[in-house]
Amino acid sequence: MKNHPDLIHNSDQKEAREKRPFSLTRRQFIKLSTSALVGVGLAAGGYASLLEPKMLEVTRVSLQQKRLPDAFDGIKIAHFSDLHLGFHTNADDVKRLVSVINRERPDLICFTGDMVDGPAEDMVEAVAPLSKLQAPLGVLSIVGNHDFENMKRLIALQKRAGFTVLRNENVILERNGSRMAVVGLDDWLLGKPNPDRARRGIPQNMYTLLLMHEPDYAGLASEHPFDLQLSGHSHGGQIRLPWVGEVITPPGSKMYIKGLYKIGDRDLRLYVNRGIGTTRLPFRFLCKPELTILTLNNRV
Repeated sequence: MKNHPDLIHNSDQKEAREKRPFSLTRRQFIKLSTSALVGVGLAAGGYASLLEPKMLEVTRVSLQQKRLPDAFDGIKIAHFSDLHLGFHTNADDVKRLVSVINRERPDLICFTGDMVDGPAEDMVEAVAPLSKLQAPLGVLSIVGNHDFENMKRLIALQKRAGFTVLRNENVILERNGSRMAVVGLDDWLLGKPNPDRARRGIPQNMYTLLLMHEPDYAGLASEHPFDLQLSGHSHGGQIRLPWVGEVITPPGSKMYIKGLYKIGDRDLRLYVNRGIGTTRLPFRFLCKPELTILTLNNRV
C-alpha cells in the first residue's frame, strides 16, 4: 500500500512542530510582558511605600574642623530632619527614632526643620517620645517651610518636648572652659533668614555651626563666618532611580541633595540629611530615611 501524500505532509508538519524551539506569539508576548511589568511595579510600589520608609539608616561622618576648640574635639552630633508628622509619620515612628538616637549617646542633637507636614496639632502625640531625647549640650531645632501653618503653636510644642528653637538666633555652648556657637536661621522659602541678626553676641573667630532648612542657602551662608551648615529639606530626592539619581527635588535643594559638600573659598562644609518622613507621596525608593551621626575633630 502506498503512503498517501497528505498523510506524509501532515506527519512532517507535526514532527517539525515538535522539533521547533518554544516561541510566543506577539499577543502572548505582550500579555506576558504586561503581566511582568505590573508585577514588578506592584512589588516596587509595596517596597517603596511599606518597607523602605521604615528602614532607618544611620550614617556616620567624621569631619575635620580646623577652628573647633580643643574642648569640643570629638564632639558627636546627632542630626535628623523632616519628620513630617501627620503624613505617614506618627508617634510610634518617633519612639523608634528616639531610641536609636539615645543609643548613640550624642553630645548634641540638631533637628533641621519640617517637624510637621501641615497642622501644628500633628505634633501633639509626638511630644512625649521626643521629650526623651538626651544630649548634655542640648537639643536644638529650627523651622522648615512646612512648619508655618501655626508657627506659634508648633514652637510651643517643640519647647514642651525639650527643644531650644532657634529662629534667627544663636546659643553659645560651653565645655571645659571653651565655647562654640550654634546659629539657627529662619526658613529661606517662607521666612526671613537674617544671618547678621542671628550672629549677634557671637565673638569674632568663634567656631560656629549653622542650622538652615534649605541646603542651597549654603551659597549665601559662605559669605559669613560659618564653619559647618546642617540642612534637610531635600529628602535626598525621596525617590531615586539607578543610574539617574533623584527624580525631583523641591526649590531650595536643586544644587545640594544629600551628603557632604564643600562650599566656596571659605571652607564652609555642608551636610544634607535625607530626612525621616515623606511628603507629597508616601514613598521612598533607593533613598532610606537617615539619622546622621557627625563626629567633629580639629586635627587630622
